[in-house]
Amino acid sequence: MSPHLDIKTSKLPTKKTGIIVVYAGQGDILHGHAADLWKKTGLDWKKITASAGFEGKQKQMFSLVAPPNLPCDRLLVLGIEAPADDHAKPASLVGWAARGGALLSALESLRCEKAAIILDDQETGPEKIAEFAAGLRLRRYSFDKYKTARKNGKKPKPEKKLTITLHVADKPATDKALAERMARVEGTLLARDLVNEPPNVLGPREFADVAVSLKEHGVEVEILNARQMEKLGMGSLLCVAQGSEKPALMAIMQWKGGKKTQKPVAFVGKGVCFDTGGISIKPSNSMEEMKGDMGGAAAVVGLMKSLALRKCPRNVVGVIGLVENMPDGKATRPGDIVTAMSGTTIEIINTDAEGRLVLADALWYTQDRFKPEIMINLATLTGAILIALGRDYAGLFSNNDELATKLYEAGIASGEKVWRLPLGPAYDKLIESRFADIKNTGGRLAGSITAAQFLERFVNNVPWAHLDIAATGFGAPGSDISKSWASGFGVALLDQLLRDNYET
Repeated sequence: MSPHLDIKTSKLPTKKTGIIVVYAGQGDILHGHAADLWKKTGLDWKKITASAGFEGKQKQMFSLVAPPNLPCDRLLVLGIEAPADDHAKPASLVGWAARGGALLSALESLRCEKAAIILDDQETGPEKIAEFAAGLRLRRYSFDKYKTARKNGKKPKPEKKLTITLHVADKPATDKALAERMARVEGTLLARDLVNEPPNVLGPREFADVAVSLKEHGVEVEILNARQMEKLGMGSLLCVAQGSEKPALMAIMQWKGGKKTQKPVAFVGKGVCFDTGGISIKPSNSMEEMKGDMGGAAAVVGLMKSLALRKCPRNVVGVIGLVENMPDGKATRPGDIVTAMSGTTIEIINTDAEGRLVLADALWYTQDRFKPEIMINLATLTGAILIALGRDYAGLFSNNDELATKLYEAGIASGEKVWRLPLGPAYDKLIESRFADIKNTGGRLAGSITAAQFLERFVNNVPWAHLDIAATGFGAPGSDISKSWASGFGVALLDQLLRDNYET
């Protein structure tokens, strides 16, 4: 995470700064203190905007160097009106995050070190400003800790610190909203860091250590080793790690923000720290991206950090199964039959369908021990979800219509969108095995759905949802709020879900 961004709040600019930023709304109209600032320039607003082709639309901008009578070196005017068919409507919080990210990009291109942003009109309340600041912070993120030299052999220059002051009408309320929103940002950036780390640095042990570090924020953490999991009968999870020198681990995180008698909400993450495919080895092309196959677990850890930072008033459990899927003489073979913690026997058809094997035991353990109100798992599970949905939506599967609806609405509100796909008996038949209770893949047809059908066998009728984030967890095109290969997808979605539906 880049430390080179400082965001502050103040009432109105008085000292000279590098850039003052103002926003113009519908009909290229300035509001609030921004309008007063423009009057001080003595410039004709209509002539300037006409010559710049500026209509106040989102992502439109023009700048003026050293305007008269203003305490800045440059005035930057940005449009605020979103297109009519854009999900990020002007009033939406998602739209405000996008504005913050787009502005950050503009400030970087201008090599700005100080900026004052005027956000004091009546329609721009603390919640929108907090979302705007989140967009700034998320866009500023970069993962460059391993870069030591440029192509010419010279060391890269340290990134200059950018100080941004948000000038607002209600500073106390804005500061409170910022603290709440930045907790979610911190969790997202932690998830990005984890997914971006190389697999020789971040294996199951190191990942578990990150989970343990959440103790400093008040999260209770337990780590189960391979021997303990073997005693619990987790043959499904453990078989994935057989070919690796790095033993499997499971991290159990508890945030106790509610009453003792309150049932927890549970989140379960797939943590395959590197996936070669095992004996059913993957093609070499792009295999390096399989360091991100623990994106589900990264989201769960990031979420637990966010909840702890904002003191979430709810009991929440996070469980992650941590393994590495490697081929060697001990590795699981196609044709092997293993027994899950639930007692279900599983025929291994393809060792590259390993994430569901990890989740099978993690889900069963979670529902058996914690008896949660709901249970949601996240996993970079299937390439088939990219074919079905592309990279704009994560796949959603659920045994509960109410929970599915809540997740969809949380996705729209947070900008991390999900789309529901079906489950049903016809798909369930595709994973029936001749030799065991079930097999771990149903073949090419409906690959994402049969993976979800497999997982449903291990939730024991608990209201449950499976989020397939293979398309959204990493490798997605850059956006206004992210230029990172790893997106941190899932943290904002699930934090929104809890805020809207499960907090008292």
